[in-house]
Amino acid sequence: MPASDLQNIPAEELTGKVVCIEDEPISLAIVEELLKQFPKVQLLTATTGAEGVRLVRAERPDFVLLDMHLPDTSGLEVVRQLNEDIASWGLRVTILTGDTLTMDVIKALSLGAFEYWVKPIEASVLESGLRRALTARKVHPGRRFPH
Repeated sequence: MPASDLQNIPAEELTGKVVCIEDEPISLAIVEELLKQFPKVQLLTATTGAEGVRLVRAERPDFVLLDMHLPDTSGLEVVRQLNEDIASWGLRVTILTGDTLTMDVIKALSLGAFEYWVKPIEASVLESGLRRALTARKVHPGRRFPH
């Protein structure tokens, strides 16, 4: 689906589930605020890597926003733990980082993370990434969690 078509879908019509694994309250508040324009998108949050992995496996989200610096582990380790889920379910993980492109981000991308965004997240970046993630599963229904 061309990017211009994605922008034509009204925010009220986008549906899906997002897991945000983030321990910084300000970053989490920004994500929560930006997602308010998508009333049919459910946001679930975790503040540790272990909690995030459990939440992703239990809830089967369409999109994961993952902080690279968590209190219990690194975002890279979370990507390693979710590697099979990324490959078999088509799970889309986007790395959130306050850093520029680092070796850990490059490794996470090589393990299946879809892209990375530098914090603070800009509204336009989140919106376009969310639209891509939520429409990709409709275009490629085989790349979805097994039921």
